[in-house]
Amino acid sequence: MATPCRAPVRGQPLHMPTPPSVLVHATVLGLVSGGRSSAGLTALLLTRRRPGRAARAAGATTWLDDRRVSLLASSAVVGELVGDKLPNTPSRLSPPALGGRLVAGALCGAVLADRRDAARLLPALLGAGGALAGSWAGARYRAAAPGVPAALAEDAVVLGAAYLATRP
Repeated sequence: MATPCRAPVRGQPLHMPTPPSVLVHATVLGLVSGGRSSAGLTALLLTRRRPGRAARAAGATTWLDDRRVSLLASSAVVGELVGDKLPNTPSRLSPPALGGRLVAGALCGAVLADRRDAARLLPALLGAGGALAGSWAGARYRAAAPGVPAALAEDAVVLGAAYLATRP
């Protein structure tokens, strides 16, 4: 869990070097965002530790700690899982959809790094790169294997990867 902002001690970096596991998990969450744009961020929201009562009283709570945000994000994932199966759903490679997935992947990488007290830039870039790769791979897969069973298989892979990437 990320510590509150603190002033750097002379000779000590504000964040520790980014561990390889953070880089791998940021990339996987980017891939997840390429598959289902809201799944990576929702997995991060649902798996974070909520601060205790004393921490909330001290002002450590942010808008992300609100249960309503988690409920809204979960609803977005369910809506996306259903909407993906509809015939009039636009391509994930169209500019607005792809841009949203890239932003979601970058956010996943940055939030994950912050949660693990690591530098955010490289994980954010890897998250965005993973989202680009995941979007392209998902579009190719769905073109080769159209239909609801293939979409359900993709959902299972995306949700399973999101779960694994958000575990400590």
